[in-house]
Amino acid sequence: MTRNGRQTSRIEGLIEEGEAFNTLRRDTRRERVGVLVIGAGQAGLSVGYHLRKLGMDCIILDANARVGDSWRRRWDSLRLFTPNRFNGLDGMPFPGPRYDYPTKDEMADYLESYAAHFQLPVLHGVRVQRLWREGTRYLADAGSRQFEADHVVVAMASYQGPKVPAFAGALSPEIVQLHSCEYKSLAQLKPGGVLIVGTANSGAEIAVETATAHPTWIAGRDVGQMPFNIRNALVQRIVLPVLFRVVFHRVLTIRTPVGRKVRAKMLGGGLPRIRQRRAELDSAGVTWVDRVAGVTNGLPRLADGRTIDVRNVIWCTGYDLGLRWIDLPIFEANGEPRQTSGLVEGEPGLYFVGQHFQHSPSSTMIHGVGRDAVLIVRTIARRRTERARAS
Repeated sequence: MTRNGRQTSRIEGLIEEGEAFNTLRRDTRRERVGVLVIGAGQAGLSVGYHLRKLGMDCIILDANARVGDSWRRRWDSLRLFTPNRFNGLDGMPFPGPRYDYPTKDEMADYLESYAAHFQLPVLHGVRVQRLWREGTRYLADAGSRQFEADHVVVAMASYQGPKVPAFAGALSPEIVQLHSCEYKSLAQLKPGGVLIVGTANSGAEIAVETATAHPTWIAGRDVGQMPFNIRNALVQRIVLPVLFRVVFHRVLTIRTPVGRKVRAKMLGGGLPRIRQRRAELDSAGVTWVDRVAGVTNGLPRLADGRTIDVRNVIWCTGYDLGLRWIDLPIFEANGEPRQTSGLVEGEPGLYFVGQHFQHSPSSTMIHGVGRDAVLIVRTIARRRTERARAS
């Protein structure tokens, strides 16, 4: 083919691609909604409840097949750290004995019942791939569907995708590797040792379980633990209400000096262990070792130079924020969205609910998310009123 022939063929190909793209965009339905809520976990349902309570129309988008599926996918033996008395969303208490700790499936079923009880408009199987703004309106692209809204609430937790170190790929293919979000039960593991990477809540909980059937090591700096046992009856009745309702909800906030100091520390290192205590892990036979620094001969290498010969590695190393689909200049250098209590400066129609320490530590807890949702919904109502008066 001549040079001109090749050029003509390339131009024709580009024209065909453009026509295909235009056809796709014509086939995409743009649906207009007053408030678009992205995420149907406890944060999104709380926002939906308060929007409907004020008579505002909304749509809640959920990538899952059922409300509560993000809880159902967690490991089989998981129980919440908070007793039932703290696990209800606004308008509907959590069922069961007040001081029982529910399973993850009971939490999932409660959320599903909550959405059904209040007839919240959840669209399932809809994953937003891009969010951007045109003028004063926001557009959310979800494949074959496109949504247009004056107000968008990103109601997703900070725990979206697994985060593992780059050197994980150098481990021997004979080693089973799972992130904590992929771990379900002991049946997934090979015979032999288990290395848990990460000493916070997930790592400690899983380590106690794996130690019942496997030699288990837990690697990393000890993040510490609560100075009390949450299973103690006196703690449940006196200490936990003060901790959850006062300290985590009102004292440690972005509006107090101590809250801002704790927030900076928590965003970098997370919470101390809430249920599992160091003595309990030691009693279960879990061996503590230095942090994992790399790989040698296909085996995990510790910072002290030793290698650990194991057949299973479970990464309890945190999560990616999962917000790269937001095509707006709102992010800090560390990837955190620039927001104050869920309000985004320079984006008067964009909001967050459910982010880690969004306003206080309770922002990601069942009992605290309602307070943040009320703030956002009232802000939306006020801005809608102001816009109506100005028009």
